[in-house]
Order: sequence, then structure tokens, then C-alpha cells
Amino acid sequence: MPRIRLPRFLADSSVAALVAGFIAMLTGHTSGLVLIFQAGQAAGLDSGLITSWIWALSLGMAVCTIGLSLHYRAPIVVAWSTPGAALLISSLPGVSFNEAIGAYLVCALLLTLVGLTGSFERLMRHLPASLASALLAGILFRIASAIFPAAQQQLPLVLAMLFSYLLLKRWQPRYAVLAALLVGSLLTYNLGLLDLSSVPLSLALPQWTTPSFTLNAIISIGLPLFVVAMASQNIPGLAVLRADGYNVPASPLLSVTGSASLLLAPFGAHGVNLAAITAAICTGSHAHEDPRKRYTAAIWCGVFYALAGVFGASLVALFAALPTALLLSVAAIALLGSIGNGLSAALHNPREREAALLTFMVCASGISFYGIGSAFWGLLAGLLTLLIVNAGRDN
Repeated sequence: MPRIRLPRFLADSSVAALVAGFIAMLTGHTSGLVLIFQAGQAAGLDSGLITSWIWALSLGMAVCTIGLSLHYRAPIVVAWSTPGAALLISSLPGVSFNEAIGAYLVCALLLTLVGLTGSFERLMRHLPASLASALLAGILFRIASAIFPAAQQQLPLVLAMLFSYLLLKRWQPRYAVLAALLVGSLLTYNLGLLDLSSVPLSLALPQWTTPSFTLNAIISIGLPLFVVAMASQNIPGLAVLRADGYNVPASPLLSVTGSASLLLAPFGAHGVNLAAITAAICTGSHAHEDPRKRYTAAIWCGVFYALAGVFGASLVALFAALPTALLLSVAAIALLGSIGNGLSAALHNPREREAALLTFMVCASGISFYGIGSAFWGLLAGLLTLLIVNAGRDN
């Protein structure tokens, strides 16, 4: 009998990688979908345009995540800009949707140019590894710490998930996150917290919106989206990859995601960028014991992205049916390893310890100024601290 050889991706994959990919998709869509619906409703968009928006984002994320991960054999996860979606809640009502699409195109063009010119690569080459690790740990800590307020609402559910994770972490570490997810799902069903009867099975249909370009929309939407995408998505996203040892070239990643954003903007997508939080789920040890095979977790995430886009309307109803405590807990548990590794790397160098600690604290605080999230301000605080403390000192 001839030996049947599986494709390399399937041969390298594992149950843990599949689960990590699913949790990454789940984490990325949980809060973002709510913001998109809020922005769409604030702008007076009908359900068809909002569904097209989700379809375009999910398709772009799927294609970029799968393509880049296969090409570089690294867990490169692409996501929409959640801070950008939050920005649109207040910005969209002031312009027509055609003008907003034009602003999306301007933002995508700027991101593509930054990638093509190599500016992003030069910027990231000068970012200290300790600050990159601190930035990663701070962002993830803020997300993971939400498990404790969730415990106040659903203590039995959260404790059962946490203890199942800890027990499997001792005996079968690769299945610890899966155990927490299964236990949480079963307990949710048994407690009567899950009702799937109102979840319809329907396909998402794309809708084209012809762009128009106005100075008002470009200034109020396009430029802020560009700044937010760079400061809150692309810089932290590449920092996650570098902190976990994946030294992929920076500029091609930005060129690809920027180009995808250009193509999908007329269907409602406000832009796809490098992921940070969801990427950490796929780059950590929970995704695969072999770092060289963790790219498979990102590919599974891309597959689930594609399914989410096709069944966009059903997905929204499904997330509405799941308890918030379940979603927050599984995300927090999946990020524990990445937080620990990030803190260890961030505080390793005594000369950079204060800067790394400030970066971590600011990022973990969740502060936001001028529509720019804490990742940017944390990085700025760390760089200024390095400059003040170490400038002129001998190595």
C-alpha cells in the first residue's frame, strides 16, 4: 500500500493548535463586533451594510492570516482595528457612508506606503526587546484581568474553568486550555445560560459602496484611523511576534494588510492590521509545544475567520447567546503563558527595568488620549524613561 502523506500544515498541526486558533478568533470578534454594530447603528446603516462590513473584514483577515502564516511559517495573525471601530462610533455620524469609504481608502493607502517604503522596518529595528515584551505583557494583562470581575458575576463557572485548566496544566499541559473551554461550555449549558434557539443560520452578502473623497472625512476619519492602526495595532502586533522569537520582516506584513484594506474598503471594511492580543494566543506555548509549528494555530484562526465572515449574521447572534463570563475566562486563561513570558523578558535587563515596568503599567492601565490607545502611550513612556535614565551612561 502506498503511504498517504498529509499536507505539511495538517501534519504539523495538533488539537491544541486548532483550539488556540478558535480561541483567537473568538477573542478577536467578541468586543469588536459590538463596536462595529454600535458604529453602524450610530451612522444609520441598515443590517445589510453592517453584515457586509463584517464579511469584508473577516475575509481580509482570513486571507492575510493564512497567506502570511504559510509564507513565513510563523503565527502571523491579522485582525481588524478594534480601537478604530471605537473611533468610528463618534466619527461616522458626521459624514455620509460614501465619504467614510473614501477616508478608509486614504488610510489604507497610507499604511501600504509605509510598508512599501520600509519605514516600518526601520522603526521596529530600533525598538528595545525589553519594551516590546513589556508592551505585550501590559496589553494582555488588561485583557486577562477581566476574569476577576467576571468571577463576581459567575463564580462557579469561572472557578470550574480555572481549576480544570490548572489540573490539566500539571498532567497534560497542551490540553489545558481545551479542558477549560469544554468545562466552561458544559457548565454553561447545564446552568441554563446558553440558548441557541434564536441563532439563525444565514449567509452574509457583500454590498458595494462607491467611495467619495472629502477633506472633512479624510481629516476626521482617515488620518485618525491611520494613527490608531499604527500605534494600537501594527506596532504592538509586530512586538508580539518579535517578543516570542519570530523575526519576520516588518514592511511586507504592512504592505499586504494595507493592500487588502484597499481592496475591501468599498465593501465596508475600515481596515485590517497586525493583531496583538489574538496573535499572542497563537504564538504562546499553548498553541503548540514546538515553536516552529505554531504557525498552524494562526492558520486555523484564519479558517475560523473565513467561516465567521460567511456566516456573519449567525455569528453575531451566537456571540450574543454566550455568557460574557465564558468568553472573558477562556481568553484570560489562554493568555496566562504569554503574560508570564513577556514579564520575564521585560524585566531581565536591570538597566532597562524601570522603562519596561513603566511601559507595562501604562499599557495595562488602558488609558486613551486623542483616540489613541494605551499601547502607544506605554511605548512612549518607556522610550522617554530609557532616554532620561540611560542617556550618556557607559554601556
